[in-house]
Amino acid sequence: MRIIAMLCFWMMTFGLFAQSDSTNAAQVKLPGDSTIQLATQTDSPNETLEDLGPPPIGEIFSISKIIWAIIFLVGGYIFIRVTSKILEVFAERSTNYRITIKSYIPVVKIMGWIGLIFIVVVGIFQPPAATVLAFSASVGVAIGFASQDILKNIFGGVMILFDRPFMVGDKIDVGGYYGEVVEIGLRSTRVVTPDDNLVSIPNSEIMNNSVSNANAGESNCQVVSEIYLPIDANTVVAREIASQAAKVSKYVYMNKPITIVFSNEFKDRQSVLLMKIKAYVLDIRDEFKFKSEVTEVVIKRLLEEKILKTS
Repeated sequence: MRIIAMLCFWMMTFGLFAQSDSTNAAQVKLPGDSTIQLATQTDSPNETLEDLGPPPIGEIFSISKIIWAIIFLVGGYIFIRVTSKILEVFAERSTNYRITIKSYIPVVKIMGWIGLIFIVVVGIFQPPAATVLAFSASVGVAIGFASQDILKNIFGGVMILFDRPFMVGDKIDVGGYYGEVVEIGLRSTRVVTPDDNLVSIPNSEIMNNSVSNANAGESNCQVVSEIYLPIDANTVVAREIASQAAKVSKYVYMNKPITIVFSNEFKDRQSVLLMKIKAYVLDIRDEFKFKSEVTEVVIKRLLEEKILKTS
């Protein structure tokens, strides 16, 4: 084994120093008349640096790579849009699972774009790691100073997706706006109000304000109808009328209780009774239909029973 080790050592030494075209020879005189010819490396420092340096920009961003990147970006964009539309169609067909299905749409969009960008950068352009790190650091610093508000909104959007204070399809009240959440984006959340107005609320504002969620991921939600009665009204009859009006509605969700409560209020400088009819609708989109129907039926019956008077 020792002989083999010595042979390997001398072979490695010979391989490192015995170069004919790229080395200079030097002689070392030993005792007696013997000499040993050694080889010294004379490779150009420039050639070594070129070998260790990054590839040219033209190789990273060649025409063919740019074309493939465009194809992948366009194809990925179409795929993400089509997938989101398919999920929306399935969600609208099912009342019970509409909110659950729609809650996955923002996640599909974000994960789709992250995967698409990763494929384009790492799989197609394949830049050196040092270049990616340097570029990312420079861009990160520039973006951080130039768009602090945008970054706050993006961070807020990510926190909404993970913390889930509400989902697409929920009815929320935030910043003075009440309506159904139709989209959760990285920059803003879009809400459709009862007047059919589309409101875009910055995610940073949502994170800094209290959010009231009417249904918290369920398809049903509580609806409160308010009717004012005279202070001397027969509450027993009024309660029965209100309860029956809620029960016979086609929008009511009977698996949850119907509650009628009374409170003393002051209106137009006189004491009155405020009757609140609390019931649940099967579909949150029928909230105002239910409230209108119940109010109309109750007032009609109260007039018939002389509990309310026309004046």
